[in-house]
Amino acid sequence: MDKQQMQEFIARRVAKELHDGDVVNLGIGLPTLVANFVPEGISVDFQSENGFIGLGPAPAEDQVDLCISNAGGQPVTICEGGVFFDSAISFGIIRGGHVSATVLGALQVDEKGNIANYMIPGKMVPGMGGAMDLLIGAKKVIVAMEHTVKGNHKLLKECNLPLTAPAAVDLIVTEMGVIEVTPEGFKLIEINPEYTVEDVQAATEATLIIADDLKDMQ
Repeated sequence: MDKQQMQEFIARRVAKELHDGDVVNLGIGLPTLVANFVPEGISVDFQSENGFIGLGPAPAEDQVDLCISNAGGQPVTICEGGVFFDSAISFGIIRGGHVSATVLGALQVDEKGNIANYMIPGKMVPGMGGAMDLLIGAKKVIVAMEHTVKGNHKLLKECNLPLTAPAAVDLIVTEMGVIEVTPEGFKLIEINPEYTVEDVQAATEATLIIADDLKDMQ
């Protein structure tokens, strides 16, 4: 798979975790693709921390409204019934536990569910954004990311970058598999048939628990 195919493969699998009636926040980058693969018959309300519920797909080039953009600054549309509000209400929704799930990228996740996704020391930091609030406030936290970066591990025994939140991650979806964060550590529950269990383990610093009913990732 090339990079685009890989990201779409991950996003398509993440979309299967969504349920009818969910309020879902999508992080910038790869997670925004999840909105393109919501299963038929499922209605999901996408929330953006800059003040929307009911985000629609990206507009056609001749229909861009610069006043309507998601938290990453990308132009979006609003579905029928969508609403606009200020940041105070938006973060009240997040902190009040009204977001069913959030999908974010990560720099690192460790076997305790700790996540680092906002800064690398010594490099420019664009800002925390709503990540810290979402990781604590959302009912389910899904990390959608490539399994490694330039061959380096991202799924670790212990994060060594500044944490965004401790013990927050529930599920990790990469191009290699689906990993559940359990009290015992990372549990591989689905695997991309293009890889072996040994491949996934080699790309993961932490020791994987292999599910007895390990399934193919689709």
